[in-house]
Amino acid sequence: MAVQARASQVVALTLVAAAAAGCAGSGSHSRSASTTSSRSTPSATPASSVKGRAEQNSPAPTESNPPGDIPDNQAYVPYRPVGGSLSGFTVKVPEGWARTDQGGSTVFTDKLNTVRITAVSASGAPTVNSVTRTVIPELRTQVVKFAAPKVSEVTRHAGHVVLLTYQGDSPKNPVTGKVVRDAFQRYAFYRSGHEVDLTLSGPVNADNVDPWRIISDSFAWR
Repeated sequence: MAVQARASQVVALTLVAAAAAGCAGSGSHSRSASTTSSRSTPSATPASSVKGRAEQNSPAPTESNPPGDIPDNQAYVPYRPVGGSLSGFTVKVPEGWARTDQGGSTVFTDKLNTVRITAVSASGAPTVNSVTRTVIPELRTQVVKFAAPKVSEVTRHAGHVVLLTYQGDSPKNPVTGKVVRDAFQRYAFYRSGHEVDLTLSGPVNADNVDPWRIISDSFAWR
């Protein structure tokens, strides 16, 4: 009987130990799952959403013209000289540009661009040959790094004119000390012993084809 009682006690203790172990294992598993869940990393915000918000918050790009470009909305006003050699014609010039008188020339300037008007007496109409023989050698002594001269005859509203194109360095800016490489268009208009030279200049890379055409086409004798 004693043996049977001890056997029963052993069986009972074994069952209790097994039940306790099962409970402990279940609790550990639950805590592990809970810990893993609480430590999981939240999902990252999609890159497309971040980019979209950045584009909404960033300012619009600023429009700007290349150096020397005359704005498309530039207004023009007629210039009609009265008296002296600079008379008997009209030509449109950009509104608001600074005007100076330099000897026998009237000059309109704005930033890097210039319109120069010079009137002289002439015994005959300029030609491609006469400009090549007389004007180009003169300009070589006046324009720093004068280069790439080309003479041709073109048609404007005033009629046939001689066009001389060339390049040269601008005068040094008194403030910045910078020198700009300029492109020049020199139109020679002539009538009855009077010649008017219209010279348009600006930086080589500037796109001023339309403004220069507006000005040169506007020239008219009165």
